[in-house]
Amino acid sequence: MHPQKKFHLVFSMVMGALMIFIMTFVITLVNVGWSAQFLRAWARAFGIAYVVGVPVIFFLAPLARKITGRLLGVQPG
Repeated sequence: MHPQKKFHLVFSMVMGALMIFIMTFVITLVNVGWSAQFLRAWARAFGIAYVVGVPVIFFLAPLARKITGRLLGVQPG
């Protein structure tokens, strides 16, 4: 695998884990509260969101970079 593609894949996996961890934790806490069901509900939400979120990040990050570059009038690096 080309180093740049490998970097993008690993970046997507790490970024996905960080974002999804925080978002599912907060949303599960809001919806379930600090209860006996929290850990199970959060783990389920995290698992589902990670499987969906990482491919979304992988495929949409280049588009987001391009749009951001156009909005700011700079070339993404």
